[in-house]
Amino acid sequence: MAQQVQRAIAFDLEGVLFPEIWPHLAEVYGISSLRATTRDVPNYEDLMNSRIDALRANKISFSSILSEIAKLDPLSGAKTLLNELRTSLPVLILSDTFEQFAQIISPKLDHPTILCHRLIIENDEIVGFKLRLQDQKRATVEAFQRLNYNVVAIGDSFNDLAMLHAANTGLLMNPPENIKTTQPIFPSFDSLEDLSLHLKTILV
Repeated sequence: MAQQVQRAIAFDLEGVLFPEIWPHLAEVYGISSLRATTRDVPNYEDLMNSRIDALRANKISFSSILSEIAKLDPLSGAKTLLNELRTSLPVLILSDTFEQFAQIISPKLDHPTILCHRLIIENDEIVGFKLRLQDQKRATVEAFQRLNYNVVAIGDSFNDLAMLHAANTGLLMNPPENIKTTQPIFPSFDSLEDLSLHLKTILV
């Protein structure tokens, strides 16, 4: 008798299930350099160092940032989709956000598993960050595959591509045109509703 395939699903967070945090902060504080995301800058560490420099130059406190993140809500349909999927298979959120931000976001999504990095805070100021693991999204997908899971991965940005290529099935959710054009092997969806319908056809 053939063994049924065991599946797991891995989501990126910002831009897929939750609004992009840094462009929101750019608007709130009027700092144009904060608008850049991993949709624009492939090197995540360079991007974060630039963000930290901008926050320091503008004297933006860590507590102020947390209060702004608390004002954001998940994208429409995100919580429902996660809860539906979690009834039948392991669901992971693999994100380049930070534990301190995730503590605010997690309750808004009914406490999913979120694996991410950690900020270094001194005197209410972001002074650095510690990566949980180099290339953590790809490494986590491959770890689940070694546990004999068939992994579906969903992302939208440059920092998701290694994860999508490593996964058994990679999907793009509302990606920028440059990623959509250069990564035609991945089906692309413009809404969580369309993504949800597609997942129902492949997660059987």
